[in-house]
Amino acid sequence: MTYLSKTMRGAAVAALLATLTAAPAVATEFKVAVGDGAGGTQEALGKTFAAALAEKSGGKHSARLFLNGQLGDEQDTVGAAATGTLDFSILAINNITPFSPEVGSLTLPYVILSLEDAEKVTQGPIGQRLVDKTIENAGVRIIGWAYSGFRVLTNSSQPVSTVADLQGLVIRVPKNEIMIETYKSWGISPTPMAWSETFAALQQKVVHGQDNPYMTVNAMKFYEVQKYITDLRHIFSIEPLIVSEQLFQSLSPEEQQQVLDAGHEATLASAEFLRNEEARIREELVARGMEITEPADGEKEFMDRAIAGVWPKFYDSVGGKDEVNAVMAELGRPAVE
Repeated sequence: MTYLSKTMRGAAVAALLATLTAAPAVATEFKVAVGDGAGGTQEALGKTFAAALAEKSGGKHSARLFLNGQLGDEQDTVGAAATGTLDFSILAINNITPFSPEVGSLTLPYVILSLEDAEKVTQGPIGQRLVDKTIENAGVRIIGWAYSGFRVLTNSSQPVSTVADLQGLVIRVPKNEIMIETYKSWGISPTPMAWSETFAALQQKVVHGQDNPYMTVNAMKFYEVQKYITDLRHIFSIEPLIVSEQLFQSLSPEEQQQVLDAGHEATLASAEFLRNEEARIREELVARGMEITEPADGEKEFMDRAIAGVWPKFYDSVGGKDEVNAVMAELGRPAVE
């Protein structure tokens, strides 16, 4: 009887194992950290990626967005993804530059002058090289790009149209040396500050202003604490979607391709989202009481000071002049000497 029981138990276990082996893998819900709030390009990119991934994986994989930095400050999410404790993150490009300096070539002031420039450098050979460098340097893989537009300057004190108008204002910037030096080239010393602290600092007037795209100004409700916008075009905000390289390598080749294809689909959708929505968002901000000022003289003073004062300081840190000139060549512009 004991022998028979063991035999029956063994058969039952074998049958159970066969059933489990034949059963489809358990669906996975990935976590996606998003720095911005609802309504911006980060959320739009994330939603498109999640929908595309679910469709391409036949529902096996899904993605859940955590907005407003719920999963940590943007720079912190890079480290979390690198160690495998976070699946995906969407963040401003300047927040990945400390981990992969070559990406900084796209954050030099006035390198990218249009959405078309941004698409060309991120979706071509330059973009692929930055993907490879980021895997090597940071342990994360860029699989998509959000295009958020130019980082316009906002402040709560006064209209700004010239470099002289900036003097005396306290401006928040990310903890990014290129962006810090850009404001120094304009004669002021900005205040580096984590993104999660920015709204409260503006509200309490610890700082007078900050710069971010129209889409982000609206998504973060900065119109509640800022009055004036200067339509600067010094940095075009590109926001990569990254995946933990540990997670990526744990996937099957088929699943890896699904992730890459979903990221590409989200990238293309992001460009269309910006084209379709930016003008409307700008009008909405005006309707909410914000005033927009154009830079004087076609922004020439801002541009001349930034290029002369910033670019030479960062050639080495972004991979050398060759790296910068590769970007310039891709955009059909003259090489730097």
